[in-house]
Amino acid sequence: MNKKKVYILEDRGVLFVQGLDAKEFLQNIITNDINKVNETNSCFASLLTPQGKYLFDFLIVKHKNGYLIDCEKLQTENLYNQLDLYKLRSKVEILNLSNEFVVAAISYEKFLEFDGAKNIQGLTIKYREDPIFLDPRKKELGARIIINLEKLYLSLKKLDLNASNIDDYYKFSHEIGIAQKNTDQLKNKIFGIECNFEELNGIDFKKGCYVGQENTARIKLKNKMSKRLFPIELVKGQIEDDIIKYNNNEIGRILIKNKFPFASIKYLNENFDIKKEFKCGNATVKVIKPSWIK
Repeated sequence: MNKKKVYILEDRGVLFVQGLDAKEFLQNIITNDINKVNETNSCFASLLTPQGKYLFDFLIVKHKNGYLIDCEKLQTENLYNQLDLYKLRSKVEILNLSNEFVVAAISYEKFLEFDGAKNIQGLTIKYREDPIFLDPRKKELGARIIINLEKLYLSLKKLDLNASNIDDYYKFSHEIGIAQKNTDQLKNKIFGIECNFEELNGIDFKKGCYVGQENTARIKLKNKMSKRLFPIELVKGQIEDDIIKYNNNEIGRILIKNKFPFASIKYLNENFDIKKEFKCGNATVKVIKPSWIK
């Protein structure tokens, strides 16, 4: 990522959770430990089905008397409704601030120029009262600013940042193996732990109960994970089918079919070899194994 560039992620939404029970409310449902989130640290987390399947993933930032939730805008309304469903009698207020706040991404190198910035994933500082945090998943993704839309362009000018094509940001994210686009296509199709959330610092196995915790812990403790979410590179053709094969043996399925595709891959299968090319209908594809996955 270029130090002079900023990616205005207009496809991200922002929710705000506040109230007397906000902390306990989030702690009881998300995969990460909300106690990690404070004025100087943010986290990555997810919300799963009771069976441990993927529903949503998001970044959580402490802000004033509550928590900002940075999520894919396509999923904002559904995430709002899911949180509202779990709220019951809790003293919690959930607001959709997507029309007031915007998310922007800057490079890791640019982040380190801010006063108080350090090479610590999730580290959160303030710039003109707005939170800036080093991505808690991988520092290669740079840092994010959650900022009031009215202040955005003046702040970018003061920081000497030039707005760039957000596809460049998502292309880089795809290349390093982190799905951020069209993640609604993962819903109920893959376990959260199979989305590599442990490696992306999104699951805390010490925090206790949360929605989907039982199956997530069982897969981890019994070493039963045989599939993982990997990025797919299109070699030729067009991805129309979802089954990935080698010598007529299924080794995976395409789950995200947009221009930054991801698939659930049976990476321990004897027919899988990261160096091979595979058939997916009439298309030929390669599987990218991120360097951070063993």
